[in-house]
Amino acid sequence: MAEIDAQPFAFAFKPETTALVVIDMQRDFAEPGGFGASLGNDVSRITAIVPTVKRLIDGFRAAGLPVIHTMECHRADLSDLPPSKRNRGNPSIRIGDVGPMGRVLIVGEPGTAILDELAPLPGEIVIEKPGKGAFYATSFGEDLKRLGALQLVFAGVTTEVCVQTTMREANDRGYECLLAEDATESYFPEFKAAAIAMIRAQGAIVGWTATTDQVLRGIANG
Repeated sequence: MAEIDAQPFAFAFKPETTALVVIDMQRDFAEPGGFGASLGNDVSRITAIVPTVKRLIDGFRAAGLPVIHTMECHRADLSDLPPSKRNRGNPSIRIGDVGPMGRVLIVGEPGTAILDELAPLPGEIVIEKPGKGAFYATSFGEDLKRLGALQLVFAGVTTEVCVQTTMREANDRGYECLLAEDATESYFPEFKAAAIAMIRAQGAIVGWTATTDQVLRGIANG
């Protein structure tokens, strides 16, 4: 059995049951003029990880391992968008409003799309999720069972919200989870650092973390 050099200790890697989950690498979160920028965030932090995420995706594809993409988005009629989510804070643009890239976080709108550099290939699973976590109100759990996945490697944004939420949900369902720590990011560096510390605390209470290089070496040795 191969291992990935990880924290807080080595991750026993079983490639035949491993999938990569790339969380919410969407234009609205990563590009100027998108929803993330409208909230006052520095989206350049998200853009900076794109080459690393791409390298991770390419490594999984080359090894014949499944890649799953998620997109945070809602129906055009907003029937799956609770008022508590739409009305939080005092944003200049709310989910469902028309912004520079179409209606914000609505299925099929330009800003909701995954970044071109990281676009799913035909046949790859794309989960359209209305919540923070990928299991809520989606087919994610059934898709993982169909793939025979038992171990999940995570990348994407943001570390402390949608990525960590999905990891915690997966951990509760019995999956072994590993975060590629340089292929994830937050608008707030201190939030990313805290999330990573929480994930691997107390002997990997939620999961492990490793760099993309460490993950790819594990795949190569698997």
